[in-house]
Amino acid sequence: MSSAMLELILEATLDTLYMVAISGLISAALGIPLGVLLYVTRPRQILAQPVVNGALGIITNVGRSVPFIILMVAIIPFTRALVGSSIGTNAAVVPLTIAAIPFIARLVEGALNEISPGLVEAAQSMGATPWQIIVKVLLPEARGGIFTALTVTIVTLVSYSAMAGAVGGGGLGDLGIRYGYNRFNPTIMLITVVILVFMVQGFQSLGDYLVRKSDHK
Repeated sequence: MSSAMLELILEATLDTLYMVAISGLISAALGIPLGVLLYVTRPRQILAQPVVNGALGIITNVGRSVPFIILMVAIIPFTRALVGSSIGTNAAVVPLTIAAIPFIARLVEGALNEISPGLVEAAQSMGATPWQIIVKVLLPEARGGIFTALTVTIVTLVSYSAMAGAVGGGGLGDLGIRYGYNRFNPTIMLITVVILVFMVQGFQSLGDYLVRKSDHK
């Protein structure tokens, strides 16, 4: 294998890591608060707002129901307006982030559902405000579940980033299609798959470690 091809593989790997890292950070920063809102605005919760909860639920469900490849194409005008292009790694970050936000939100909501209502009731009986309950009870108690949610999301983003290569998103998916599939080079296809597998295993192992470290039970 030529040095030029090795450089392309390294560049594609770094591009994939870049897309996953940026979209993961932004989606976590927006998805976790959205998940908390979905939980606390439910009926009989500390900030019960059924109308708000219903609206957020619809938006989240719509976001989760659109297949990623269709989402990428559908928001091309928005992507181009935001980053100035509809192709490349920066452009791929936009649909990756939009796809991941509702995904994280529902997983975080599920993690919060596992918390015993008695803990919240005890905090309320001691005069804790809703904000204090969220910060000092809900989030710490759901920390392991939140790390699990983030791990699942990052692994999903790796596969989505490879899919983004089909429409010029860059990264390993783009490399596999252009230099593997289109040029009938199974070696390149195999290399990209192996790198993606190792990437997923690495993220999963890191996530499992963080979950174990956060388990206070």
